[in-house]
Formats: sequence, structure tokens, C-alpha cells
Amino acid sequence: MIKKAEEFKFYLDKNNITAFQMEEVENDANGTVVFRTHVTVKGQQLPSALILDNSIFDMIRVQISPQALTPDNEPALAKMLSSENTKYKPFKFYCNENGDLMLDVCMVNRDTAFSAEEVFLMYNLIINYLNESYRTIMKAIW
Repeated sequence: MIKKAEEFKFYLDKNNITAFQMEEVENDANGTVVFRTHVTVKGQQLPSALILDNSIFDMIRVQISPQALTPDNEPALAKMLSSENTKYKPFKFYCNENGDLMLDVCMVNRDTAFSAEEVFLMYNLIINYLNESYRTIMKAIW
């Protein structure tokens, strides 16, 4: 297991945090380890993952809404996502190949500078932002 993943697992164990499930990606040249969890926003549990690998980039990914993109809402959703992407530096919204609305946060962390506390600070930013913006985002989808 890569050092960043070991440090994150140690932090979870030390603080009795049980909301994450760890998965090592088999036969992955980058040593990818995924910590799956969910974030609760406006009563909805949104799937989330912390993706760690040998690169200096770590990713927090949140699925805002499955199959959000439709032919009817594509123009309004694209406009809203573009607006959100220009307003909030750490967050990038997109729709994946299944039309799921995703939020990614890319963090720069070397093994020697990895901080589990910074990961949790970023999760707090995500949760606070989504609690403020979730209804607006969902209106663009509906």
C-alpha cells in the first residue's frame, strides 16, 4: 500500500472514524487506493471517494446526482456548471459518460507532505458548499 494511503488509514483508525471503506486497486501501476464514503447533504447521502495514488495529485470525488444529464436539461445544466466552475476554485463539476453529475476536488500532496487533516478540511468545504447550493444545482437538473 502506498504511503499516503497508509497515513490516511492510520488517521482513520487513530480517530475511530469508520465511515470509509478502503479498496486497493489490483494490478494498478500507480498503486491506487480508494477510500469510499458518503456525504450527507439536505437529507441525501451522496457517494464519495478519496482517490490516492503515487502521483502528487489526490482526488475527492462526489456523485451529486446519478443520470442527471438529459437532452431537456443539457443547456441549463451546462450553463449552471460553467458558472459554478468559474466561481469556486477547488471544485470542478462535470457529467461523466453515464450523465451522472460529479464534483471533483484535486489536491496536491506528496507522500512527504500528505495531511489527512487537510483531506477532512476539504470534505468540510464540500459539505458546506453543497448544503448551500444543492437546491440550486438540483433545479438545473429537474
